[in-house]
Amino acid sequence: MDYVLTFLTTLIQVYSYALIIYILMSWFPHARETRFGQMLAAICEPYLEPFRRVIPPLGIIDISPIIAFIVLEFATRGLYALFDILEAQF
Repeated sequence: MDYVLTFLTTLIQVYSYALIIYILMSWFPHARETRFGQMLAAICEPYLEPFRRVIPPLGIIDISPIIAFIVLEFATRGLYALFDILEAQF
């Protein structure tokens, strides 16, 4: 059961790194138009879009990724809590 928890938390961590790279790419002109940038956009934009609908960018500053990272952190903690509960039952 621990390997499932490890896999899921690693997946969330890798996704967080992808989000960081995608966000940093906005600092460089035309970086998001590359193949790599387009691939990251296909992975990251569906997750970021709901947060942008709730918290629109303030001028050139987009704080919605901060909320997105907080939600990922809550998901990770929720997984740990869920697996703790499941281990206590078995």
